[in-house]
Amino acid sequence: MTSGSAAAGPAYLQPTAASATTISGAEVNAQPFSRPGEALEVVPGLIVTQHSGEGKANQYFLRGFNLDHGTDLAIKIDGMPVNMPTHGHGQGYADINFMIPELIQSVNVRKGPYFADVGDFGSAGSLTIDYINRLPGNILETTNGTFGYHRGLAAGSTAIGAGTLLAAVEGVKYNGPWDVPDNIRKINGVLRYSQGTATDGFTLSAMAYSNGWNSTDQVAQRSIDQSIIGRFGSLDPTDGGIASRFSLSGNFAHSSEYGQTKANAYVIRSSMNLYNNFTYFLDDPVNGDQFSQLDKRTVYGLNASHAFDVRVAGIETQTRVGLETRGDDIRVGLFKTFQRDALSTVREDSVREGNVGLWADTTARWTDWLRTTVGIREDYFAGRVLSDTPQNSGNAQASMTSPKAGIVLGPWYKTEFYGNAGYGLHSNDIRGATITVDPVDKVTPQERVPLLVRSKGAEIGVRTKAFEGLTSSLAVFVLDFDSELLFVGDAGTTEPSRPSRRVGVEWTNQYQMLPWMRLDLDVAYTRARFTDVDAAGQFIPGAPAWVAAGGVTFGGDSGWFGALRGRYFGPRPLVEDDSVRSQPSLIFNARAGYKFDNGLRLQLDVLNLFNAKANQIEYYYLSRLPGEPIGGVADRHVHPAEPLAVRLTLAGRF
Repeated sequence: MTSGSAAAGPAYLQPTAASATTISGAEVNAQPFSRPGEALEVVPGLIVTQHSGEGKANQYFLRGFNLDHGTDLAIKIDGMPVNMPTHGHGQGYADINFMIPELIQSVNVRKGPYFADVGDFGSAGSLTIDYINRLPGNILETTNGTFGYHRGLAAGSTAIGAGTLLAAVEGVKYNGPWDVPDNIRKINGVLRYSQGTATDGFTLSAMAYSNGWNSTDQVAQRSIDQSIIGRFGSLDPTDGGIASRFSLSGNFAHSSEYGQTKANAYVIRSSMNLYNNFTYFLDDPVNGDQFSQLDKRTVYGLNASHAFDVRVAGIETQTRVGLETRGDDIRVGLFKTFQRDALSTVREDSVREGNVGLWADTTARWTDWLRTTVGIREDYFAGRVLSDTPQNSGNAQASMTSPKAGIVLGPWYKTEFYGNAGYGLHSNDIRGATITVDPVDKVTPQERVPLLVRSKGAEIGVRTKAFEGLTSSLAVFVLDFDSELLFVGDAGTTEPSRPSRRVGVEWTNQYQMLPWMRLDLDVAYTRARFTDVDAAGQFIPGAPAWVAAGGVTFGGDSGWFGALRGRYFGPRPLVEDDSVRSQPSLIFNARAGYKFDNGLRLQLDVLNLFNAKANQIEYYYLSRLPGEPIGGVADRHVHPAEPLAVRLTLAGRF
């Protein structure tokens, strides 16, 4: 594996950390997973769940964070940012349901605010997912399974002129085990033309995605205990949503005696309309509490970087300079609804928001066993809100400077030691930076939040290949936030909260036991606490302490292949005083299949192999069922993991 960020020049000059790694697309697709987001659980320490319908963005957990739908985990696919600021369902919303796992070339993983080329949303970690330019063989496959699962994929590439044209189209239908079927209707496509190589060439890509679904949201545990609904029942059968995403993007790279230049540009048009009811009849005893969240936006951006190598007083150095720009033109709204029919408007806004990031870093190799990296990043954010409540309209702007540094010692006996430190940031919803009154009553004063929030962190670690076939790394980290972003269950949004600190350790192992068999084991522990004094308590709701994953993967280019993988998701505090905790879960997935010499592949996946009756997600908040006290009942709200499911894939390469 190659660690650190991609750049020109010798690999040893690239900035790196003990927790940084690159995972190949083959490794991603060797694992059984139930949904596209779960493919990213190959990232050590990352948990990916779902608390609603399959068209909604996943729930992410990393380094003691409940990252909701993407806050503080920056995700890019083919150079395009996935996270959405000032989003209708939560700051940093990152929906990767448009990702086609079979097209992944690599997943570049970096954790912590130590990297100058990573900006907004990247404090806990960043994932850069690159797509392939050509396939070794055209693919035609169909997958069918329990609970009405049907997926078809056709993908192929061919030489056209001096380049390669790649095309892929995917269709998915799925009901799930729910009493109210999900009725997923997803269509997804990629068209890509490329010439040259990763260091001298270009790609032009078009992507299109559309999805519609029903959703069984998290439900009150008491409704299951009292047999009002079954374990897979719904308390509002009209919840669900529709989403779409269309994008055009280009990537360019050029090498010369003056260094390596890279640039990419993109334009994205996305829309989402969600219908959720988390509290049932707490706010409106007559019509219920269903609400609709609308987000329609156009996103455009241009990024560029240049890397060059210089020998200074006999010291080899590599310097990178870069520019990142992004603009969002957004229509965002929140509406009260009844069975998806609009009742009233809570607020509706037109938002224009943009940011520019300038960054640079220099890596120097002082000796055969010492290299250092110093970097700096300057981010500037500005935007305008035009609200249906004029008092909440306004402009906001902020800037922040973030220095970074790293050191690598070694290798000695195939072992390297790492130290990293840096400042980072995340942005808040710009509507919170211009608000003055409650959008419901138009009178009650509201406190504004800062547009940018500081993070700072450090990490020390070691990676060794001293034992034949084994790659093992250990990282100890600390990460502070001036203000935590927390998910608010009864509002369906993220809101700024108190300052926090996380201290943790990650242990990651891969052992190539035989040429055709690999074992892996990842274990992570994090202590997450608020750092201010508050009678409510110091625990951060939803922050997991222990997570672990491991398994075995076997097979070659032909013949038998398979995998067995287990994932442990430890208990989390659900309230600040830790008086209510979630249940832990341990889920295993398995795969077995055979690759024939003629390119045919037969594959059986068994998901939740031991039929664990676990929960994907748990929250604790007030809600009200019909007939309950008008003030509601505080309860655990859960979304169960799907029971044992089987999926059979028949695929051909030609």
